[in-house]
Amino acid sequence: MFIRIRSRDGLERLQVDNPNITIAQLKTLIESQLRVPVHNQTLSTNQSLLLAKTPTEMSRFSDMSNAQTLISTLGIAHGSIIYLAYEGERTVAGPKIRPAGSFGRKMTMDDLIAKQMRITRQENPHCELVSFDRDAANGFQHYVNETLAFAVKRGGFMYGTVSDEGKVEVDFIYEPPQQGTEDNLILLRDPDEERLVEAIALGLGMRKVGFIFTQTIGQTKKDYTLSNREILQAVELQGETDLKEWVTVMVKLEVNDDGAADVHFEAFQMSDLCVKLFKDGWFETEIAADAEPKLSKMKKDVVVGGKDTREVDNDFFLVVVKIFDHQGPLSSTFPVENRNTAITMRTLKNHLDRTKNFPFVKRISDFHVLLLLARYLDVNSDVPALAGCVHAQATVPEGYQILIDSMAASA
Repeated sequence: MFIRIRSRDGLERLQVDNPNITIAQLKTLIESQLRVPVHNQTLSTNQSLLLAKTPTEMSRFSDMSNAQTLISTLGIAHGSIIYLAYEGERTVAGPKIRPAGSFGRKMTMDDLIAKQMRITRQENPHCELVSFDRDAANGFQHYVNETLAFAVKRGGFMYGTVSDEGKVEVDFIYEPPQQGTEDNLILLRDPDEERLVEAIALGLGMRKVGFIFTQTIGQTKKDYTLSNREILQAVELQGETDLKEWVTVMVKLEVNDDGAADVHFEAFQMSDLCVKLFKDGWFETEIAADAEPKLSKMKKDVVVGGKDTREVDNDFFLVVVKIFDHQGPLSSTFPVENRNTAITMRTLKNHLDRTKNFPFVKRISDFHVLLLLARYLDVNSDVPALAGCVHAQATVPEGYQILIDSMAASA
């Protein structure tokens, strides 16, 4: 029988006399007929192997890693295709079997990859679930609902913890400087302010775990889950992190059965393929004003449902994540940064007066209080130390208490 071997060099045929050989024996045949050393071969029935660029990426394709497995148990028979990755160079014997329509034209590596880039759905997220601190979630949606009336978009970064089981807990939301319109959200990110946020999170034993944004009333009337602009923004932010459990949360208004509007939270991860395509430059990032928002455009053809296309339904890139809620360790009563109201030392004084009957550590156990204080403290020592007191609910050193009281008294 013949088995077809697809590699970066194209499609080649391998003669196999015994259909019940092991993978080790198959590799020996590949070495003798195709001149790829056994130790240099990575085999898989998954065509995505040809897109792997590093040994670490290749190691993820383990379906043919057991040398003693019979190829027949993997469904490999006459005419089957196996994908082969290897390092180095070799001379390919004989003519290649060219893809249909390529007669007379040399196939480049980009052509080969494009022909094999199939867009499929990712069934399972890396994140087991996302749970929101009730007060933090309510503070975000209440501002958008009551002040912005869901007329313009709003966004923020979620901070919290990730368990070994992949459970993400969001305990506070940082809203960076931004400009929102009905269809677009521009984050005017401030590196200096984000450095303070990261120092606070470090002291609290937390990290950045995701991105949250709202859809406007005008958007919810359209036929898509996330728009192409939202996909691009979400995948860019997910691609910045090494956190595989990173979550994107969308907040919108929906009309219930009684005709009233309810606020809904929906959580997703961008699929692994979506992130890879973005990092490899496949997405068209300039979106025309008349572009269909439910479709993402590619720079090269991809295969969707057996057809070549450059337009992909955004839903192919979304992996749904379950949502829960919890009561987190922080309060959320202090005004939030970068909104319409300026936050001053008078704001701090009013907050401390209102909470004067609580222990001092409780009075500052609010991310937004800590962010205001961080602007006047040393980011490398004071900020993590003060946040560490909040994290442990330990007594705040008297020096810090005096300093904070004096800052508030200066209002």
